[in-house]
Amino acid sequence: MMYKFKTEPYGHQITALEKSWDKSVYAYFMEMGTGKSKVLVDNMAMLYDKGKINGALIIAPKGVYRNWFSIEIPQHLASHIDHKTVLWTALTSKTKDKEYQQLFKVDLDLHILIMNVEAFSTKKGLEFATRFLNCHKTLITVDESTTIKTPTAKRTKAILALGKLAKYKRILTGSPVTKSPLDLYTQCGFLDEELLGFSSYYTFRNRYATMLDRNFGGRRVQIVGGYKRLGELASILKPFSYRCLKEECLDLPEKTYVQREVELTDEQKQTYSTMKAAALASLNGKRATAPHILTQLMRLHQITCGHLKNDDDTITALKSNRINSLMELLEEVDGKVIIWANYIYDIKQIVAAIAKKYGEDSIVQYYGAIPSEMRQKYIETFQDPESKARFFVGNPQTGGYGITLTAAKTVVYYSNGYDLEKRLQSEDRAHRIGQKNLVTYVDLIAPKTVDEKIRKALREKINIATEIMGEEFREWI
Repeated sequence: MMYKFKTEPYGHQITALEKSWDKSVYAYFMEMGTGKSKVLVDNMAMLYDKGKINGALIIAPKGVYRNWFSIEIPQHLASHIDHKTVLWTALTSKTKDKEYQQLFKVDLDLHILIMNVEAFSTKKGLEFATRFLNCHKTLITVDESTTIKTPTAKRTKAILALGKLAKYKRILTGSPVTKSPLDLYTQCGFLDEELLGFSSYYTFRNRYATMLDRNFGGRRVQIVGGYKRLGELASILKPFSYRCLKEECLDLPEKTYVQREVELTDEQKQTYSTMKAAALASLNGKRATAPHILTQLMRLHQITCGHLKNDDDTITALKSNRINSLMELLEEVDGKVIIWANYIYDIKQIVAAIAKKYGEDSIVQYYGAIPSEMRQKYIETFQDPESKARFFVGNPQTGGYGITLTAAKTVVYYSNGYDLEKRLQSEDRAHRIGQKNLVTYVDLIAPKTVDEKIRKALREKINIATEIMGEEFREWI
């Protein structure tokens, strides 16, 4: 493909572009870590260069949509393309209003609007997106399109209606079927309601699901008992989608690093600001002070994670988006997952959330309080391909050394520490002899907080180590 790419595409990314770039509708069903965001950015550039679009609306979940603005577009959009890129926020200001006005100027630039999917549950967000689409020849993309899988959801209905105003449409997700094949109905309906051949969700459901009658409290209801004709459904998807798994991408690096941003809640922002300015915070009658800079950094880190340890050793929980971001991420990935967290409080919160959704037998835990005689049993359970244990939750201090966890191909850092050795050692629990898959590492990061300082410190440490060893600098977090 003779195109002036800003970053060189891998072979599977070229295949995706060759199949899709000029199609009016298309689905990139590409596993996390295979670079579907780059494919979309390149596709957007190609359509702009051919004069087919002059606007793009990218819709993504809260934890992802800022990445498009700060990472994906700056990193991958072809250098010769002049563009105006604006990140939607619900709060307005004079500066933000000036940014928004840039989107509606009549010029030759590519106008890019990035919005979070939650905005489409509001009248304000929907009206702004509608105005944008009406002003441009537009490509509209839904990233992590399983966020519109529920037909009755307000945002799903709004985004489906908006899709009718766009010239080109794309959906991106690693796993389009997170709970059932029925998840496909609205995702494909956004592209074109005729693609699957059904004008009604219930007709679609009756074709591909076996329904059972059940009686609940004297009320007769139908529930899904199983699925059928899945081969037929797969063949319907093929003409307008590209499916890509990491194990099929021979030219991908053995390790892929992904960042997922987590926005602080108002309570976290206020507590963080107070702790940063005055080295103390007072919540629910409890007081947390930080007499030393190291203690202050630890307290700030705890706040980004969703809790704060008080001076009397009690812990105050803070309203946080981090657990929800983790649970959304777990829906997107297949197979077994390692989750590393720095604080025992967070490990317990993670375990409770996963147990509630996936069942207690889906988790094994590994940290200081777990008896040593149980630890090896938990490792064996996790490594057993026949076991129901899908999630390994632990801290790098205890579980980051000497154990083998090659059953996992996804590793999530719920939080990081400053210790480079612990980070590298914990990465290698999954990436060692016996691993047959490429491994994806996901870091949850709260922007403009100590999370970013920790990541920067780790990056600087590995750069120094690499230079000392006379090795080439490598891509990392």
